[in-house]
Amino acid sequence: MTNILRYFPAPMLSLILLVTWLLMVRSVAFGQVLLGIVLAIGIPLLTRQFWLPFPRVKHPIKLLRFFFCVLGDIVVANLHVSLLILSPKREPHPGFVEYPLQVKDRLAITLLANTITMTPGTVSTNIRLDQTSLLIHVLDMRDEQQLIDEIHQRYERPLKEIFEC
Repeated sequence: MTNILRYFPAPMLSLILLVTWLLMVRSVAFGQVLLGIVLAIGIPLLTRQFWLPFPRVKHPIKLLRFFFCVLGDIVVANLHVSLLILSPKREPHPGFVEYPLQVKDRLAITLLANTITMTPGTVSTNIRLDQTSLLIHVLDMRDEQQLIDEIHQRYERPLKEIFEC
C-alpha cells in the first residue's frame, strides 16, 4: 500500500484532475486521456511537499449540510446583488468589516475565507498574520454586528463542528 501512495499521494485528487482535464478539453481521444493521466499523476507528486496536513472530517453529514447552506446563500446573494445593481433607487453601502476568528486551524480559516468570497457581495481581503481576524469587504453593509453574527452562525460554527477544531 505504501508503494501505491508513493506514486499516488492523493488518489481522489488524481481522479478529479483527470476528469476535470477530460471535461475541459471535451475529448476522450487517446492523446488527451494519456496527457490527463500524466497530469493527474504528476501534479500531486510535484506539489505534495507544499500540502498542509488535512484535518479529518469528523462529521460528513454536517459537511453536506454546510455545502447546501453555502449553495443556497450563493443563490440568495446573487439575487440580492442583482436587485441592488438593477434598482435605480437602491444605493449600496460598501464597507470593510474586521471579523474576529474563533477557528485556529489553517484549513478551516481558508475554507471560511473562500466561502465568504464565493458569496456574491462579500470578499475576504486579508487574514491577519497572527490569524485572529479576517478583513472582509461588503458591497451592501447595513449592520456590521449582524453580519459578524451571521458569518459566525452560518459558516464558522459549522466549520468548527465539521473539523472539530
